[in-house]
Amino acid sequence: MKPPHPLRRPHRPLRLRRLLLGLPLLLLATACGTGEAATSLTARPAAGATLTYATDREPTCLDPHVAGDMPQAYVAQQVLDSLVALDDKGEARPWLATAWDISKDGRTYTFHLRDDVRFTDGTRFDAAAVKANFDHMVDPDTQSGTAGGYLAPYQKTDVVDAFTARVHLDRPYSPFLNMLAQAFLGMESPKALARGKEANCAAPVGTGPFLVKKWNRQSDVVLVRNPRYNSPPPYAKHKGPAYVDKVVWRFIPEPATRFAAVQSGQVDVIDALPPEDQRTAEHDERLKVAVRDRPGNPTNLALNTARTPFDDLRVRKAFLHSADVADGLKSVFFGQYRQAGGPLSYVTPHYKDAYENAWPYDPKKANTLLDQAGWSRRDGDGYRVKDGRRLTAEVLLKSDISPNQLALMEQIQATAKDVGFQLKLLRLDAATVNTRYLAGSYDLRDGYWNTNTPDVLHTVFGSEYAVKGGIHSNASYSKDPALDRLFRAAQATTDPNEQQKLYAAAQRLISAGAYQLTLYPQTTRLAAHDASVRGAGLEPALSLPYLYDTWVSSR
Repeated sequence: MKPPHPLRRPHRPLRLRRLLLGLPLLLLATACGTGEAATSLTARPAAGATLTYATDREPTCLDPHVAGDMPQAYVAQQVLDSLVALDDKGEARPWLATAWDISKDGRTYTFHLRDDVRFTDGTRFDAAAVKANFDHMVDPDTQSGTAGGYLAPYQKTDVVDAFTARVHLDRPYSPFLNMLAQAFLGMESPKALARGKEANCAAPVGTGPFLVKKWNRQSDVVLVRNPRYNSPPPYAKHKGPAYVDKVVWRFIPEPATRFAAVQSGQVDVIDALPPEDQRTAEHDERLKVAVRDRPGNPTNLALNTARTPFDDLRVRKAFLHSADVADGLKSVFFGQYRQAGGPLSYVTPHYKDAYENAWPYDPKKANTLLDQAGWSRRDGDGYRVKDGRRLTAEVLLKSDISPNQLALMEQIQATAKDVGFQLKLLRLDAATVNTRYLAGSYDLRDGYWNTNTPDVLHTVFGSEYAVKGGIHSNASYSKDPALDRLFRAAQATTDPNEQQKLYAAAQRLISAGAYQLTLYPQTTRLAAHDASVRGAGLEPALSLPYLYDTWVSSR
């Protein structure tokens, strides 16, 4: 590919660690959990054929602007292009935008766009399309918890001319370019957006290398090649249309069945490689493995500080001390997952390891804290009581939670009981979980937040995201003015040294507030059948599977 078009104005977006990013990870040699792999092709790419890909979770909607969960982003990465991309150093580079200007006050971004790109429904990609997309993301009717949340500072977009869009923000927002590189903020056809949520959820229309042909619910999504594709990102390995004719994106929730399918060659690539099978896969000559941790806020249990019992800091601290996470990860995930003790995954920029083990497993401290909080008596079942009320907390879980994750929750439940907590694990359908979450009707909620900047701390702990009775990303309902000031200051500067200080201070306050029981980083875990797959990779922004450069050889 030609070198990226030079930017018209120098900028210094947040950098991402080389450990996480790099150019797409090609599954041509074993990458045993290290994130390393060979990148030299052993044969010439071959066009045609069908690639069968299997994952564990089915999206509830294929439009990543709606809600915003990782299964949506996985599919969207194959269907939508973005305004910018990230390189191997975490720098924003041109994609659908050829260049951009940033105002001195950091509140206005002027994007200069490619003039030769069309959506797969024939609609032209232009400044009006950019405006339609941003307006769609922030529209309350879209119910966008992710893309809309990232665009909280958004005010409006001016269409300067056909291929120039000027975006106005209500404050300086240094993470903006990095956010735009995520599939959650991919560009969709304005004509398609006008169809309404139901049609867009079934088949969003982008400019990407594949288009959605059909979504067979509870079975698969069929993607077909875009024959006119001409807008690959700068990290792509070739130009023109994708190699494969079709991708069958299957949903196989049962871990053993999914792993057996790739072992036998019934599917070409699987995601969510079961941790219990990772070592087997690494020693299986038929398979190639790639495992890479993602940036952001790790998998966690958020403690709802807006209601009893976790409105008491002493009770929150006691609960964190009651959880033997290290032993749980070792036994449930077979040592394949790294424990996350702080609010940032270790591969996130400006991660600070000083807060990695702030709340170690310590039942003695937990018991002391609960005594101090007035929960000093126990009932006949061993649970603590106060004013005639048992110390109970309900954990909001989706019914499709993985067996490993559920087993970890059960271990946390058991160690919590040892100090007198009664944890009720509620496995509910997605609609019920969402309804209760929006209403704040929970004590503990499992979640995570994958994003490529430390501004995830603002998204997850900022007061403006603690919305009662509506879409919110602040599941703990933390409201700390000191934290809010740190977030605004970090957004207002592009100086990495200043950002480092500000985000370190934020991590200290978050840790001290005991808002989450953090468990482990989110991880992309792929296994490919070596006899058939070449070039399957991970894109740089969130380490999502990227199939544009993938091709299938004859077995």
